[in-house]
Amino acid sequence: MNKGFKYWISAGVVAGALTIQSCTDLTEQVYDTIPADQFGTTDQQRAAILGPLYGNLRGYKGTVEDFNTATDEQVVPTRGGDWKDGDNWKRRHQHTWSPTVDNDFFNGLWNFIYGGAVGINRQLEGQTNQGLISELRAFRAFYHFLALDNFGSAPIVDKYSTDLPKQATRKELYDFVEKELIAVLPTLSKTVGGAYYGRFNQATANVILAKLYLNAEVYTGTAQWAKCVAACDAVTGSAGLSLMSNYADNFIVNNQTSPETVFAIPFDKSAGTGFVLQMKTLHYLSQNTYKLGNAPWNGFCTLAEFYNKFDDKDVRKQATWLAGQQFTAEGQPILDDGQPLIFTPEISAFEMPAGAPGRRAGVRCDKWQFEVGNPRADMSNDYALFRLADILLMRGEANFRLGKTADALVDINKIRVRAGVPAFTALTLPVILDERGRELAWEGWRRQDQIRFGTWDDAWQFKEVSPASRALFPIPQRQLDGNPNLKQNPGY
Repeated sequence: MNKGFKYWISAGVVAGALTIQSCTDLTEQVYDTIPADQFGTTDQQRAAILGPLYGNLRGYKGTVEDFNTATDEQVVPTRGGDWKDGDNWKRRHQHTWSPTVDNDFFNGLWNFIYGGAVGINRQLEGQTNQGLISELRAFRAFYHFLALDNFGSAPIVDKYSTDLPKQATRKELYDFVEKELIAVLPTLSKTVGGAYYGRFNQATANVILAKLYLNAEVYTGTAQWAKCVAACDAVTGSAGLSLMSNYADNFIVNNQTSPETVFAIPFDKSAGTGFVLQMKTLHYLSQNTYKLGNAPWNGFCTLAEFYNKFDDKDVRKQATWLAGQQFTAEGQPILDDGQPLIFTPEISAFEMPAGAPGRRAGVRCDKWQFEVGNPRADMSNDYALFRLADILLMRGEANFRLGKTADALVDINKIRVRAGVPAFTALTLPVILDERGRELAWEGWRRQDQIRFGTWDDAWQFKEVSPASRALFPIPQRQLDGNPNLKQNPGY
């Protein structure tokens, strides 16, 4: 499509991601050729426009969220030859990555962000429906928030063009995201769930603003704690949102009805693929525990220090982690080379020799329910990108930093009470960081939290103290080679 060309939408567009079902509706909607400025006036037409754009968000699990392996809560050790992969998981965990050697990882993240933004810009051209325009602009602001958070200095892509984009400063990106979200808020839907499940509405836009303000001091040098509190207030005031009484129910296979979900990425093992946690984390022989159609890959696990942050009485410990002796679906102990298959917190080394001890090292994550008898590698659990529990923790943190400890305790203790552990009577920043870790483990926010709390550069198991420059990822070498307007981030 050329710049300025008035495009047309033809037959064969797939609609989806717009119903309350966990799986995406892949019913094909066929239309006559309609000018863009006349397309988007009916629910079916809007679904045809939005479906593929929201479908792109499933890539979040394999790009943005996988960088959680660079934090202190997730690791992919080498077990014999398994997961060696040119030591790229090791470099990621140790913050020794390179913009050239690791170009594919960072380029995948870059393309996910800007491919999504460009796709939205294509659909914005010629649109006249204000509600649709606002929803698309909020969606585009989210992609720019990811660029701001991960790369810092990166382009603002606010219109479709064939010109090479120029690089904006981190402050310019911050201002763009804030301005866009504030501008569209009045015309976004107030509906939470139902037809707006998995879509950008007022609550979702306010969560992004809250995240923006929560990290404003990192992004711009100026804290915005009061603005963060106000944005969180706007979310908690949304009709239809409440904490799920049972923590684990947020992550069951059919979790699309959780009142705690502010925004989810819908997945389905057949029609909306990309969520493969069971394959990434489970042992090969765990196939016998869950009667899976495929043997898992025995990779991702947590570090002992992070696992030990959970009290034994914390319901989240049992709901999040898979530890100890493993059994078949019939209740028989599983053996690996004649040895009991026991998931242990201890991981003896990042690179372990082949054999049963290395294969069973590390506690695994079963936070998202594994479907017994699932014949596919993919899972059908929807991925809640924004949960009300996170909003309460954000507001609690922001109030604490404002000196309003009593207000902070109210919000944070709501999370503690649900977890079945004693309420806090006092707070410190390390206490708040640990509580966020327990509540949001493996939900993709740990890197951002560690940077904000000043622990990102610290040493932890298998990682030495790293340079402060690692708080930003490098601009991918492929992007630098193809666009002379871009300059590499400092430290690379």
